[in-house]
Amino acid sequence: MTRNDVPAGKGQCDIHLMVDNEVEVAVRGDMVDIRTISGADARDAGSECNAPLPDRDVAGFRFENIESRGEVRLIEEPSRRSRFAAIVHIRDGQGGEWRYHFRISWAMTGRDYDRPPARRSDDLDRPPARRGDDFDRPRGPEGGFSWNNVLNFRGVGRGRATTNDSGEMRLGEVSIDIDRGGKMMARFRSEDRGRPLSFTGQVLVSEGGRWKVDAMSEDRRLRGPMWISVDARNQVSSITLEATDGRDRMRLNWDRR
Repeated sequence: MTRNDVPAGKGQCDIHLMVDNEVEVAVRGDMVDIRTISGADARDAGSECNAPLPDRDVAGFRFENIESRGEVRLIEEPSRRSRFAAIVHIRDGQGGEWRYHFRISWAMTGRDYDRPPARRSDDLDRPPARRGDDFDRPRGPEGGFSWNNVLNFRGVGRGRATTNDSGEMRLGEVSIDIDRGGKMMARFRSEDRGRPLSFTGQVLVSEGGRWKVDAMSEDRRLRGPMWISVDARNQVSSITLEATDGRDRMRLNWDRR
């Protein structure tokens, strides 16, 4: 995100998390990977950066613990050994979630002002191709979805979504878009109804072709973790979701065929 309060020539990431017990957090590029060691899964609480952490040695690196209740310590600075990630360990033994805020900063060079390299030239720097039925171009959620630099994943398969073990919906083709800010849109073609099943969300973890997303139903009522697996050709392999509002529960399973 654009941060007008950060001085020129300085890169900065403010990481805001809700932590239950013990986690390890890795900030790499424009992603935050969270590994839960014990307790409930940690949740993002509004993290933001003015630039990606460079994928090379950085000058002037600094770590600051801004808000915490338990132990917070930097266990690895960005280096070749850590694959240029800043790794932070958080331990809170007092029970229940608590808000944690830490900051990393570094000196930016001329190369850091360039656009980060695209993973594939045909995936980024342009909106996904638009179909006549608008299946793969859902409307953006409130808060804004940037169609610049979007990763698009597609899959042809079969799945189903059930609510409270009833009301099954059969699912077909899926289209997933993730922008560089980590915002996600997923849309499944429904084989039972004319209207697709849609979700929005925020990426929490990305590693080895597997994505964990804090997903929300189109009506913003049901929310929960969505796991997305993709192959090297950006084809979706599988998707699972368990979402609830505390009363109703949706379970979704989808596999490529």
